[in-house]
This record gives sequence, structure tokens and C-alpha cells, in this order.
Amino acid sequence: MSVARNWSSFLVTVDHGAGSARGRRSAAFLLTWVLLGAVGGQAFASAQGATPTTGELKQLSIEDLMNLDVTSVAKGPQRLLQAAAAIQVITADDISRSGASSIPEVLRLADNLEVAQINAHDWAISARGFNANLANKLLVLVDGRAVYTPLYGGVLWNVQDCLLADIERIEIISGPGGTLWGANAVNGVINIITKAARDTQGLYALAAAGNQLQEQVGVRIGATLAPDVYLRAYGKYTGPDREVTTAGTSADDSWHVGRGGFRLDAAPSPQNRLTVQGDFYSGAEDVAATGGAGLSGGNILGRWTHETLGGASMNLQVYYDRTHLSQPFPASPAAPPFFSGFPAASLKDDLDTYDLDFQYHFSWSARHKVAWGLAYRATRESDEDLSIVRFTPAVLNQSLYSGFAQDEIMLARRVYLTVGSKLEHNDYSGFEFEPSARLQWNPESTQLLWGAISRAVRTPSRYDRDLLVPSGLINAPPPFQFPTTYLRGSPDFISEKLLAYEVGYRAELGPKLSTSVSAFYNRYQSLRSTTATPTTAVYVFPYPIFFQNNLEGETHGLELSASYQMLGWWRLHAAYDLFQEHIHVKPGGVDATGATNETADPQQQVALRTSTDLPRNLTLDAALRWVDSPHINNGPAGGPVVGIVPSYFELDAGIAWHATGSLELSLMGRNLLHAYHTEYGFPSPTREQIGRSVFGRVTWGY
Repeated sequence: MSVARNWSSFLVTVDHGAGSARGRRSAAFLLTWVLLGAVGGQAFASAQGATPTTGELKQLSIEDLMNLDVTSVAKGPQRLLQAAAAIQVITADDISRSGASSIPEVLRLADNLEVAQINAHDWAISARGFNANLANKLLVLVDGRAVYTPLYGGVLWNVQDCLLADIERIEIISGPGGTLWGANAVNGVINIITKAARDTQGLYALAAAGNQLQEQVGVRIGATLAPDVYLRAYGKYTGPDREVTTAGTSADDSWHVGRGGFRLDAAPSPQNRLTVQGDFYSGAEDVAATGGAGLSGGNILGRWTHETLGGASMNLQVYYDRTHLSQPFPASPAAPPFFSGFPAASLKDDLDTYDLDFQYHFSWSARHKVAWGLAYRATRESDEDLSIVRFTPAVLNQSLYSGFAQDEIMLARRVYLTVGSKLEHNDYSGFEFEPSARLQWNPESTQLLWGAISRAVRTPSRYDRDLLVPSGLINAPPPFQFPTTYLRGSPDFISEKLLAYEVGYRAELGPKLSTSVSAFYNRYQSLRSTTATPTTAVYVFPYPIFFQNNLEGETHGLELSASYQMLGWWRLHAAYDLFQEHIHVKPGGVDATGATNETADPQQQVALRTSTDLPRNLTLDAALRWVDSPHINNGPAGGPVVGIVPSYFELDAGIAWHATGSLELSLMGRNLLHAYHTEYGFPSPTREQIGRSVFGRVTWGY
């Protein structure tokens, strides 16, 4: 009980003292004291002959982890040691022990991702380069529902959340996945899979508070409605605090969001399963210099799975998704005598998505496992026509048709070749072809060698094609008062293309050690560029800047990770990523920025994590990371490289006390090594810094 008493007094100290340097130092000191006290308690208990009561509390063994079933590589279950891709899995236990309060925080556990926090509510997340707050080469799925926005081709991370205790696992593939998942799965796929309703029965409640995470509460209830019919419903509210700028002022980036949802699972017969689930959310966020932004939305999904007596399976899924975003923009200043400014305004974007997907899996013979599928997606996007930011047309209806086929062929004992392709048609670029070939060899049941060649594309977004940002109005009497264009999309913008070469090795080297190695070489064509071009006989500054496809380049890298079970109650994990990129203007092309807009990635990343089950039902976890300075590539290979964010070390740590089978008290610290540090953005007095965070959490369930 002393831990609980110290924890409650600690929260008071942190909440009232974090606003000063002394308070932040006190917070770090007290957290260190608690953690060292826990370790000291272990030594004391061992000296007294006490037996750990938590040993192997919830952790899966190394063997269990390597035999996990994953579905993202083949769109069907297969052992991790059979998955011929650079894939990592974040388990439910990993999430619980991390103390993460949001999905982006959870994704820091993925060694094959770049994760940078921009401010209190925005994140830049990508795989194998091209990271940005509008990163557009990563496909993210939640229970089979794509959370891609066609407005700019990326993910709105501030609205992607759920009750983290309901996540079964997250599968992360670094490398192209277009053959199965389609356009925009260029550099990676994140597949978030939640638990079945039957695995979330009873009551679960969560409450957390601290100096940055001001408050978070959640509740979930699960019930059995009939034999083989299960239901759960949940609600969650999050309200973090503001960060600060490099000038030491408030970043005005606080936010809050509430969400809720349900899931119904039924098995009317042994061969049939039905799932219906839905979510909704509503919130607001502050944006420096522009005021508040509103965001809301919801979705509903239905899935039917049928397994035949012959071993084949079919899956039919349909969902509807709606998002609403209201983004304020500041007033545009005037430039007398030629230009008048624009008043402040808000861009309102409404997106409705309807998606239908069918898949069929069967064994053609003892040597062939075949999967094929068809899909259709319709979207309707409406953007309020503003004087300062426009998308033309303001209302756009689009359709996407696609089909895929894949065959896994057993060439010899433990040697497999998987070939397949996806064919898509979209309204912007027409037909897109995304083939792949993967060869794998299992020299032993605990080892996998694999190689792959894949083609993937990123199709144009509304940002690429339909954007129109005027710079001002010509000061002249009507009808000569017309807007001059500062930035605009291009109707000639085509898909960006990738040809990727990959090799990898994954192994369970005994009962205590596992390792994974992957290397890649990527060649990109038709990357987005910006070109300033006069369009009239009378040149009026500024010239309009168009998006075009004048960039190309190469990236290559290495991804290493290993886990070692030091003792039954202590596990270590280490990872190293090496990444290099050379993006340049294609021969005869022009780019206004000298090929710098698409690159801002660290060349190296290192991660060290430790997970320990202590006596007296305590668990201790810590994660140390080093991130190299993100660089922009200035022109062709061998040209100057500019660092835009300093490299940094940071430490996350947490201790949890499992007081009973139902009650858990935990104390978590984020970014403990520095009061503030920067992870993203060009040098500027208004660039946000990420602060040290300490919070307590209580969970209860039965």
C-alpha cells in the first residue's frame, strides 16, 4: 500500500510543479526514486527468501511470439515464421505494459517505423522514409477499414483512437503491400486488429491524469446476449495539455476528443461468423495562430466469414465512414499597392466513404494456395469554397474498382514462391497495376529466409489535383479584381511509382533468442515536385506554383531487431535502423525546392527496451530511444545534406502494481531525459517542443 500512497502524493507534486523547471526536475527525481525503490524492493524481498508472485505475469515466450498468427502478409492467417515480409507485431501485452495513451504512442514500439510527435495532437508517422505531417505512402487499417483520407492521401492521426485495452495486436509491415492492399500501401502497412467481443466480457474502467495528459477516462462493458452472440460497448475521453514553442511560449495546441463504439460478434453455425461494429467521435483542437479546429465522424462495418467443409473460406465486408474537419486559416496580409489580403476563414471538409470487399481463399492442390478478391469504393467529398483555400470542384464524387489474385506455390519442401497482383481503376489516373513476387525458404521450422520484388503506386489526392491557394486580390476596380494563384494542383499529376527489392531473415535461435533482419533498395519515379510557371503574357508576381511529377530517387536501408529472454521474469529487446535516401530532379525536369520537400528522415534509429516482472505483483518497463537528426536531401546524390532537428536520446519508463486480479495502479513517464525536446519541423521560434510527461493510471476490470 506504500506504493499507492506515494503515487497519489506524487501526482499532486507533478501537476502543480511541472510548470516550472524545479517542478519538472522534481517530477523526474520522484519517478526515478519510485522506480529504484521498486528494484530495491525486489532485492530486499529476495534477501528475505521471498518468491516472485508475478513471474511471467502476462508475457508471451519467445517461442509463442514467433508462432503468432498474422494476417497482413497473405490476407489470411499464417505463422510469423512463415510471413515473407518485414513485419513486426505489437501484442496486447506490449500495449498494456507500455502505458501508451494513444495509438501513435503505441506505434513507437514498432522498430520499423519513423514516429515523430509534432505537437500535442499531431504526429508524423511513416515507414522507410518520406515522413511528414501529411505523409502519404503508408496505408493504415483498423479491423479492415482503411483510414486513408483522399484529401491529401494520408492519415489524420488525431482522430485514430480506441480503447487501447481492446486491441488484440497491431501488425506493421515496412515495405510495399500494394498487391493485396492496393494503392498507397507504398512504403508500409499498419493493420490494427481489435479483440473479439467474447474476449472483452465484463466491466473495464480506466482513469489517468498527469502534467501533460491532463485527463483520460474510459469504460467498456461486455455481455453475452445469447449462445455464441457477444456484445461490447465502450466510451473514452482524452484531454491533453499544451506544448511550448522553442521561444518558450505556449504552442496553443491543446485538444480534447470523446469517442464511443460497439462490436457485436455472432456465430450462427460452426461455418459462419458475423461481425457488426461501429465508432463515433467528436472533438476540437487548438491550432497556433488560427484558433480552434473541429473534428467529428463515425463509421459502421459489417463482416461475414464463411468456411466450407473443404477448407476454403470467403469473406464479405461492407462499411460506411464519415469524417468532418473544420480547419481555420489566418488572414492573409495585404501587400499594397498591388494586393489586398484575405480575411480569416475555415476550410470545412466532409467525406463520406462506402466500401464493399469480397475475398475467397482455397487450396487448388497440395502445392497451391490461392486467394482472390474484388472491391468497390465510392467517396463523396465536399469542401466549402473559401477565398483563401479552395478545392475545385468543391464537391467531388469518385469511384475505385479493384481486384487481386495471389498464388502461394510450394516449389519444394520448405520452399515457396508467392506471385500475385492487384489491378485498380481510379478516376484520377485510370488503371494501376501492382504485381509482386516473394520467395521464401525455411531451412528449419524456426528459420525463414525470404526475398521479394514488388511494384506499388501512390495515386493522386485532391491536394495534388484540385488544390487552389490564392495569394491575394489585385487592387483594381471590378471586374479586374481577380485572385492571383500562389499554389495549385495540376490536372496532369500522375501516380507516384515504386519498384522495391527486399531480402530478409527471421529466426528463433533457441528458446531465449529471436532475431529479424531485413534490407531493401527502393527506386521511385514520378514523385511530386513544385514548379513556378508564368501562365499569362503579362507576368504578375508571384508566379503560380504547380504540383508536377519531376522528382525521382532511390532509398536503401537495413532493419535489425532482436529479443532475448534473460531470465523467466526479464526480457530485453534491441533494434537498429539504417536509412539513406537520394531524391533528385529527373533529367529535363524542374523543382522549385531543389528536391528538398520530400525528405526529412533520420538516417539512423536505435531502440532498447526492458520488461521485468518483479515480486509483489509489480512490473517495470523502460524504453530508451536514440533518433538521428532528420535530414533533407538538397539535390542529387552527393549533394549537401541539412539537418533540421537535432538528434536526441529519450527515455520512457513505467511501473505497475497489480494490486488484485482486477485492479492495477501504474505510474508512467514519457521523455524523462529532457524537460523539452523537438522531434519535427524546420527551425523556427514557433516550432513546437515536446515536454516531459508523467501521469498515473488506474484500471479495473472483472
